[in-house]
Amino acid sequence: MPGNDTIAAAVAEAWEHTKKVSGGENADYIPALASVDPDLFGISIVTVDGHVFNEGDSTVEFAIESISKVFTMALAMEEIGAKAFREKVGTDPTGLPFNSVMALALHGGKPMSALVNAGAMSSTSLIPARDADERWRKILAAQSAFAGRTISLSDEVNSSEQTTNFHNRGIAWLLYSGGFIYSDPMEACDIYTRQCSTMITTEDLATMGATLANGGINPVTGDRVVSSENVPHILAEMTMEGLYEASGDWAYTVGLPGKSGVGGGIFCVAPGLLSIAAFSPRLDQFGNSVRAQAAITQIAQELKLNLYLGTGGPRAATQFGASSGITNEVLVSTPH
Repeated sequence: MPGNDTIAAAVAEAWEHTKKVSGGENADYIPALASVDPDLFGISIVTVDGHVFNEGDSTVEFAIESISKVFTMALAMEEIGAKAFREKVGTDPTGLPFNSVMALALHGGKPMSALVNAGAMSSTSLIPARDADERWRKILAAQSAFAGRTISLSDEVNSSEQTTNFHNRGIAWLLYSGGFIYSDPMEACDIYTRQCSTMITTEDLATMGATLANGGINPVTGDRVVSSENVPHILAEMTMEGLYEASGDWAYTVGLPGKSGVGGGIFCVAPGLLSIAAFSPRLDQFGNSVRAQAAITQIAQELKLNLYLGTGGPRAATQFGASSGITNEVLVSTPH
């Protein structure tokens, strides 16, 4: 683990250096995102022993958007098991945009990855529930457990998304026709849209990532949020599809599992060590924050966190499932 002073210096230097990075545009197809101040920029790190490092606009809330897919995927794996999840949703990158219809057509209607829109709606539909309200409560409780605080829905963002989500509704019906959605398709689309419309900060996001880095135990609350055996599956999915068509470049240059959202957030996980999160609304052509990518890349390289460094780099695989001396067991499948 890098020392606290080293981490703090890396965060401060990255914020100072990459706040000058320009380029990209806010997501304009969702009106609520188009109006966000494009100059907002925050960075946070949370370590597996609960230390928090913040810089810039780290307390400003932003829409979680597609980052939510990671935590709904985790919940679905907890509820039905990783094997069944893999069979029903798939675990391969599509190589196409996150809202691609062609990706479904090429694979017989199967979504292939839980981190594209089709797979995320399929994941949402897999969560056992008596009705839509119970399914939504479980998803919101999962986000809150990962963040270590109560996460709330933004009515403004949700309304903006619900009135512009016609493409996702079409994808939901295609999933239904192929047999890869497991509830009413419009219900699944509605709940998926809601899960993307919650509000988080970079500190929340880094805590969520640090929970995965800590083998499923939230390092701030001490609660077990996801079983240790599912964490490697989640991180593998993030590696393959977390930044959409740029996922390969991200693995090549950063070497850490990551996930982005069109709200401007990105987080990545250094297993056994820490999580880095950054937020800035301007996006590149793939839907990934330009400035957040630059900041996380600089920090990961400065701290030598790349998983592919070899024996000289941090090795953390054996730490998955370590108890850390914590006995609390609060699974994401248990609503708070």
